[in-house]
Order: sequence, then C-alpha cells, then structure tokens
Amino acid sequence: MVRETRLCPSNLVLPLFVCPGEQVRKEIAAMPGNYNFSIDQIIEECRAVKAAGIPAILLFGLPPAKDELGSGAYDDDGIVQRAVRAIKTAVSGVLVIADVCLCEYTSHGHCGQLRGEEVDNDATLLLLSKTAISYARAGADIIAPSDMMDGRVGTIRRTLDENHFESTPILSYAAKYASAFYGPFREAADSAPKFGDRKSYQMDPANQREAIREVALDIEEGADMVMVKPAMPYLDVIYRVKTEFDYPVAAYQVSGEYAALVAAQRNGWLEKDRTILESLTCIKRAGADIIVTYFAKEAARLLS
Repeated sequence: MVRETRLCPSNLVLPLFVCPGEQVRKEIAAMPGNYNFSIDQIIEECRAVKAAGIPAILLFGLPPAKDELGSGAYDDDGIVQRAVRAIKTAVSGVLVIADVCLCEYTSHGHCGQLRGEEVDNDATLLLLSKTAISYARAGADIIAPSDMMDGRVGTIRRTLDENHFESTPILSYAAKYASAFYGPFREAADSAPKFGDRKSYQMDPANQREAIREVALDIEEGADMVMVKPAMPYLDVIYRVKTEFDYPVAAYQVSGEYAALVAAQRNGWLEKDRTILESLTCIKRAGADIIVTYFAKEAARLLS
C-alpha cells in the first residue's frame, strides 16, 4: 500500500535484432537469451512481446552488406524497413521504435560519414535524416536517433515534418555516454569500430552537467522523449534529467549491464528474479518513465 515506486510491463521496451535469411534464430553468445532474428522469426517474437503486455520494441538491423556511407540504413528495401512493414502487418498493438544510427551499416563501424579518420558531423546529418524518413515511410511508430551527432534531432524533425510525418515522435538518445558497457551489443549488431573509438561524439562518463546541456538542446530541436544510456551506472543523470525537464525520460539498461547480471546469476552469485526486478526498479525510482531492457519479457512475467 505504501510502495513509492511501481514497475509494470507497460514501462518496458524490448530491443530486438533483425537479420537476413529465413528461420534464423541465432543466440548472441555475449547476451544469452537474446537472438538475431530473421523477419519471419521476429514476427513471432513480437507476438510474444504483445502477449506479455510489453508495449514496444526497439529495432536494430544487421544488413546483408556494408559500405563507407552505411547506405543499407536508408535503403527503402533495407532489412529494418522490411521488418517494420512485416511487423506492422502481422502484429497489431506493438509499437515499433526504429533506432537511427549508421554504425551497423558502415564498413568502418563508426556512427557517421568519415572525413579521413574523423566523423563528419554535418555530412552525417543528411544520411541520418534519410534513414529516419525511410523508417517512417515503412511504418515505424517512433524514430530514435542514437548517433549523438550535434543537430541531428532538429534535422530529423524538419525532414519528418516536410514529408508529412508531423505526428511521428522522436525519442532522442540525448545523453549517450562513451561507455565500456556496450561491448556485448557490438557482437549482437556487428557494429564495433574498425579503428579508434567514439569518444569524439559520445559523452565523457565523468560529466553530468554536459548531459543536461545535451538534453536541453535536443528538446529545443524537437525531441518528444529523451533517453539516458547506459542506465544503472548513470542513475544520477536519469534523476537530474527527470527533475529538470518536464519530459518523458527513457533509460537503456544496456548489453553490458544485462550480460554482467546474467553471468552472476548463472554462477549462483545473484538470485535471478530478485536482481532483475531490483535493477529495473532502481532505474524507475531514479525517474525513468520508459526502460529499454533485454530483461523485458522476464520482468513482465515476474510482474504479471
């Protein structure tokens, strides 16, 4: 009766990875219990998501080929575009959030177009806006830019509006840190940079005030929701963003957080069900309205 923080399945979003082929359900070694799905299999997974009471998925794509400019991201017949159309046709009532970034699609693994060995921020904005409009045309419900290029929310908002997608909301990865906790994801999405790192466009883990500036800029540019990523190591940032902005706040419990907890659970060092719910409850308590987590289906089962 007096519990202050309540977690429910409607707070959760499940990330999913779609890949080419048929009847593909390939477990990701670094993220046990998660898979690369072909389109026919991801439809079945979305049906399970709906049955669990989870309102949305966050969709990532593994293209059949990569190039310098990540053209598979904005190909209208690309893997994500085909998956979105198939999901929206086959499964009603599940929101599809389309992650907008180029790292899975570029041959060099960086999140944008290169100039030498540096990412060209402004040149990348055009490619990101082309990706966003392609996803919207395919039927994506929410556009989620995760690249951390300066100005990308404003560019995407203008492009959506100019193409009659004024009602398509933007969930911005507004405070995305250059974190060590992304390692398993890079195996899942085959997105590790071939050289260097992403510290020039992702945030320094030591900075909190910078996160507030980044969130404020994205809201000014037209973001409808803002995200902090990772979640558990940045609970202070989630709290401050929620306190300072009257906006929906999402938090991403990323692959490394998931993998570390699963490893400890499998070794008998942590109790599985309790640690799943406690980890998610602390993220909700910090202020997150939406939690993107690989535990979504298990948590929904425990909460039902």
